[in-house]
Amino acid sequence: MSTQIKTSSRSIEINSVLRNTYQLLSLTLLFSGLTAYLSMTFNLPHPGFIITLVGYFGLLFLIHKFQNSAIGILGVFALTGFMGLTLGPMISAYTTAFSNGTELVAMAMTGTGAIFLTMSFYALVSKKDFSFMSGFLMVGIILAFLAGLAAYFFEIPALSLAVSAVFVLLMSGLILFETSNIIHGGETNYILATVTLFVSIYNLFVSLLHLLGAFSGED
Repeated sequence: MSTQIKTSSRSIEINSVLRNTYQLLSLTLLFSGLTAYLSMTFNLPHPGFIITLVGYFGLLFLIHKFQNSAIGILGVFALTGFMGLTLGPMISAYTTAFSNGTELVAMAMTGTGAIFLTMSFYALVSKKDFSFMSGFLMVGIILAFLAGLAAYFFEIPALSLAVSAVFVLLMSGLILFETSNIIHGGETNYILATVTLFVSIYNLFVSLLHLLGAFSGED
């Protein structure tokens, strides 16, 4: 009886984390979309590479520090809103630079949604434990990030495209891993789970847009 109660309690806790994660993720996606739209409407300039990194990691540190409080939730909205502001000028650049820019953005959004739903659905239905991917994803993301820095500072287009392709694979894997991590009780904090999934979706969209622009963009 005691074992059954513990199992039931654990299932309730996992379902609660999963539900809260998707609810907060939905709200942050909408908020990020709103800030991206405002950024495009008012033609705000991109804050720049350095400010983007400082803002991103600074807000990420804040979220981790206050992950168990209301400040952590405010931090999540600050982070996602900030990332939306950086996304607006990027989308504007694509719609201006390419005659089919709007179609490219729509394709990137559709691809991002399809990958997210597929990875999440597979993790939820199969109930497989993908915790073994943790080390691979961590090392892969660090290496891809460093390669991305090299591509940016040394202006190497081919390397930049390769990094985008790798990020599509890594972010897809991260969505699968994090969803599995939640349903197996490895992640019990819905604030941190939301941030991980949001960042995955953001990077997935940006990487797909970069690849589509390079291979399907029309002047």
